[in-house]
Amino acid sequence: MGSRMFAAVLPPATVVSALDALLEPRRDAGRDVWRWTRPEGWHLTTTFMASVPPEALDPLEEYLAETAAITDPFELRLEGAVCFPNVESARVLALGLARGHDELAALARSSRNAASRAGAAPDGARFTGHLTLGRARRPFDATKWFRVVDAFSGWCWRVEEFALVESHLQDRGNRYEVVGRFPLGR
Repeated sequence: MGSRMFAAVLPPATVVSALDALLEPRRDAGRDVWRWTRPEGWHLTTTFMASVPPEALDPLEEYLAETAAITDPFELRLEGAVCFPNVESARVLALGLARGHDELAALARSSRNAASRAGAAPDGARFTGHLTLGRARRPFDATKWFRVVDAFSGWCWRVEEFALVESHLQDRGNRYEVVGRFPLGR
């Protein structure tokens, strides 16, 4: 069996710290409904690959580096709440994108193509740029939580790289290991 991996944009430490500080006092109030994601694992997935065969890893890194080289750096702004599949029966609470969605979607298309070329079988899910904050223990009406997250002022940064990350499944949530970083632009 291959490695569980994804390509993603990782938010800078300043964004992680500020968002974590805003969420910290709210986490206890939501423990009965949410399994909160850990700040050290926050990311914006461009491509998910459930099982990357060992022989595909080197070509995958090569093709992702090529993808990065032809992708210009861009501005990204995390802002606005998102619930999947919808707010009335939410399973996921996330921050959406107020800026940079088109650029991130293009990077997702290119990184999925790179994964396919390498034999890494990317998933076929429709791309929606977001940063997952929590997963519901069961579907529920998350209107209150949607409003809380939607009130956050947002964070902006210049995306200058993306990463290849290996996901190690564990009892208490996934542990993520960055296995490659790819600077954008030539």
